Amino acid sequence: MAIKHRRLLVVCPHPVGYAPGQRLKYEQYFDDWRKEGYDITVAPFMSERLQQIVYREGHFALKIIETLSAYCRRWLLLFRLHRYDLVYCFLWVTPFGTTLFERLYCRWAKNMVYDIDDLVYTKNQATPWYIRWFKGYSKPVYLIRRARHVITCTPYLDQFARQYNPHTTDISSTVDTDTRYIPINMYQNADNIVIGWSGSHSTVPHLLSIANVLRRIQQKYPHVIIRVMGTAQPLDLPDLCIDSRPWREDWEISTLQTYDIGIYPLPDEPWVYGKSGLKAIQYMALGIPTVATAIGTNFRVIDDGVSGFLVRTEDEWIQRLSELIENPQLRRKIGEKARQKVVAEFSIAANRTRYRTVLAEAMRE
Repeated sequence: MAIKHRRLLVVCPHPVGYAPGQRLKYEQYFDDWRKEGYDITVAPFMSERLQQIVYREGHFALKIIETLSAYCRRWLLLFRLHRYDLVYCFLWVTPFGTTLFERLYCRWAKNMVYDIDDLVYTKNQATPWYIRWFKGYSKPVYLIRRARHVITCTPYLDQFARQYNPHTTDISSTVDTDTRYIPINMYQNADNIVIGWSGSHSTVPHLLSIANVLRRIQQKYPHVIIRVMGTAQPLDLPDLCIDSRPWREDWEISTLQTYDIGIYPLPDEPWVYGKSGLKAIQYMALGIPTVATAIGTNFRVIDDGVSGFLVRTEDEWIQRLSELIENPQLRRKIGEKARQKVVAEFSIAANRTRYRTVLAEAMRE
C-alpha cells in the first residue's frame, strides 16, 4: 500500500543540530517520521548566522538586525501555513513580546502539536535581566491551550499542561542507544579516574555549587581528573585542576565516553522541575555511573543505589564519589544497570511509537 504523504512544518527556535533540547527530543525522529509519510520542513527562528553569535558577547548591532530579519521570516511564513497538514511548534513561534504571532499561527494552521521543554513559562534567573524583561512568558500557556496535542518532558510539566489541555503526552529527552550511545568503559583503576560534567554557559552555576566537593575529592584522590564539557571559556577555580573542553556535536559522545563517573548537580529551585534529566540520561546510556542531586525528574531517571546515586548533602556527594572511585566493580555494576534503564525507557526505540501516535492523533479530525 502506498504511503500517503502529509506535509509537516516544524517551527522552532534553532537550526537543526545545535540545541540539545531539539537534538535529543524531536529532531532525531525525523527519519522515522519520513518513513511514516511526512514531508518535513524545518523553519527555525534563528538563522545560522544568528545561531553562531547569539551566546557570544558583543555583536549587538548584528544581533538586532538578525532578530528583526527572523521576525520578518515568521511573518512571511504565516501566509504559507495553509499548505501544511500539521505544524509542530517547539517552545514558541517568536521569543519576545505578546502572543500575537502564536495567536495568528494557531488560527491559520490546520493542526498543531506543541512541544514544551523546561519551565519556559517562568522566569529563569540565569537568563540576563534584559532578556527576561522582553521575554514572552505568556506564549507557552497560550500554545498549550490551543494545540491539538501537547508533548511535555517531565511529570511536573505534564501536570501543569493538563490544567489547560487534556491531550498531553509525557515524552522525556531520549538518546540513540542503537548506533550512537555505545558504552566503551572498561571500569578499571589502572589509570586516572575521570569525573565528568557536561553542560552549557547557563548551567555552569550548577557545577560551581559543588566546587567544594570536587576540591575535597581531588585532595583525597590526586589521580582524579575533573573534565568539563560545554563552557566557552576554560573554568579556572582556586585549588581545582579542571580539564575544560568546548561543546561540539562531532566530539560530544567521544568526550562523554572518557568519563568514568558522571555528575549532575542541580539547585533546589522551581526551574529545575521542568528538566528531563537529559545529562544523566546521556551518561547512563554510555554505561557511566552517575551521581546526581536528589530532586525533580532525577527520581524517575535514576533508581537510587541501582542505576545511579541520588544525593542531597556535601557529605553524601563525597561518600558516593569516593565509593565509585575506589571500587571499579561497583562502577561496572551501576553503569550496566544504568545502560539497561535508558535502553528500556529513554531510548529512541522505546519512544518512537509514542511520537507516531501523537502526530496521528493531531491529524485526526
